[in-house]
Amino acid sequence: MANRLEKEDSPYLQQHKNNPVDWWPWCDEAFETAEKENKAIFISIGYSSCHWCHVMEEQVFENDECAEILNKNFIAIKVDREERPDIDKHYQEVYQLLNRRAGGWPTSIFCTPQNKPFFAGTYIPPESNEGSVEGMGFKELTALIATKVEENDPQLYKNADEVEGFINHVEHPKEATVLKEEFYLTFVNQAKSNYQPNFGGFSVKPKFPHASTLKSLQIIDNLYHDKAITAMLTNTLDQMKKGGMYDLVDGGFCRYSVDEKWLVPHFEKMLYDNALLCENYLDGYLAYKDENYLQTAKEIADFWFNFMSEDNLFYSASDADSEGEEGTYFTYTYEEVYELLEKNGYENPEKMCHEMNVTPDGNFEGKNIIRFDEKVPEWFKDVKILLQGVRAKRDYPFIDKKVQTSWSSMMIHSLFQLGMVDNSYLKKAIDALDALLNKMYLNDTLYHSALVDKTPKVEAFLEDYAFLAKALLSGYKATQDDLYLIQAQRMVNKALENFYDKGLWNFSVGEFQTKAEVTDNTYTSSVSTMVDVLLTLGMLLEDEKYTHFAFKTMEYNSYDLGRRPIYYPYMLSQALRYIKGDRIVKSNLTNLKENSAKLKDIEYPFTLLKASEDQGFMVCGEKSCFANTDDVNKLGQLILDTI
Repeated sequence: MANRLEKEDSPYLQQHKNNPVDWWPWCDEAFETAEKENKAIFISIGYSSCHWCHVMEEQVFENDECAEILNKNFIAIKVDREERPDIDKHYQEVYQLLNRRAGGWPTSIFCTPQNKPFFAGTYIPPESNEGSVEGMGFKELTALIATKVEENDPQLYKNADEVEGFINHVEHPKEATVLKEEFYLTFVNQAKSNYQPNFGGFSVKPKFPHASTLKSLQIIDNLYHDKAITAMLTNTLDQMKKGGMYDLVDGGFCRYSVDEKWLVPHFEKMLYDNALLCENYLDGYLAYKDENYLQTAKEIADFWFNFMSEDNLFYSASDADSEGEEGTYFTYTYEEVYELLEKNGYENPEKMCHEMNVTPDGNFEGKNIIRFDEKVPEWFKDVKILLQGVRAKRDYPFIDKKVQTSWSSMMIHSLFQLGMVDNSYLKKAIDALDALLNKMYLNDTLYHSALVDKTPKVEAFLEDYAFLAKALLSGYKATQDDLYLIQAQRMVNKALENFYDKGLWNFSVGEFQTKAEVTDNTYTSSVSTMVDVLLTLGMLLEDEKYTHFAFKTMEYNSYDLGRRPIYYPYMLSQALRYIKGDRIVKSNLTNLKENSAKLKDIEYPFTLLKASEDQGFMVCGEKSCFANTDDVNKLGQLILDTI
């Protein structure tokens, strides 16, 4: 018999509706029941494509003994972190406070009947001594907590009060630092110290793409032409797309690699990773004119349209697992690849298998992930179609068909950028933005997420306003449609009204007032993205109040930004932008549209576009115009001469 989650929209909650655990969704009634019945609260937070969430469900939440303990002694609440990032952020802070390290998913939180947290874990196995970081197994831990709550253990309640006190305390920076161009040197040195020269990237294993670090390094390389930075960027971009974490068959990047070579991925694919990496590869193409980078950017975009969209709306994620195992959909046996090549008339299947790193022993649990150690050969275009045919007969991993405003906006921004180089992506970007606004902006209210066929219920957070405003401004740059500029201004004004407080930004207000992250963690910080859109609006609208709010935000965070910029890569790039200044290229609409690819190719990274009556191209700064030319090819140097 299904539990209370049966009526929830969230795909993650739906995955747990048939657990023997008597789950509650997040609601007032659950907390009222806990206090009334004097039961401890267990809050489990995860998401639909999370591998270890699936493991915990299989080993713990499907375990009748574990379920019996929970049902008898706890109010068990299930939360989708993608649907309610405000709840997730709050409890990630709890986890970090209690464990002195960053958390992860699944997140396991235990609270008093009054909903005061006192213990936080991640994955907890059913039995003790099974490798749990937290020590105890789930059965022993829950039995102990149930006893202590029943006995009203004073130490447990004292600890809970202390945790609540720490969480509710807001730390402000001790002092501000003058924003300096030299901050970038510290950032580059810190990036170099983390850089892995053999296979690129900025960690050993697991290896995440660090898209924000790559973006800011690209901006710095465009400004200062540092050969060491160029080498870090090109090596990382080259290594990541060899195959493994990057899916050479269908396209798209997986979440991260478990090894240092980017070979064996955690196979889920997230919209935000692919949106940010699409822009990284486009930036790499524009800077270094490597057509392979442009091809990768297009393949990322095409994958999301081909596999992960519906009616121009983007799904949020696909799972790592299918047919009960991780990676089943993505991998091949040596025999099936060899026979596939032989059957289709290829004369040297053994050599081709070798080039694809396909061997009898395999490179992943006896099977093979397609990968090329050198450049992808021409013949792979046709072989890829054959390999896709093999996959088409398999069960595709579970797809989370939740539409998220922030993540969708990231992809739309990248599509607009791509559309300035290849016009075929421009209409896709426009259609996707229209579909998102029609879905998520209702009656002057912006919403955070909803299933593709459902009406949204959860109102927007700071990240939704920030990334949507950025997508709208990218739409304005690519099309010069004033409606995009007006809509972006509306979003930013609403965000300032709801989330801004003297340099500090809240991620959410209301039930959970959580401070927005300034560091670029899972993806680019919403605070830094707000600085970006504020600077853009200030320049395009010639309205100093937006520039002022951007500056106050950077000033508020300047102390840490100057000392540890590696944690704030995108804010660092916006600080450089503030110091060096934007340039606006003004010309008539026909000139701007017909020369979009050349305008996108301008090296100076802080270049905006604005339609005017000018027949040529005018280069302007904040309060004056510097130069003009009739030759679009001279614009790049002309701008550099004004810096």
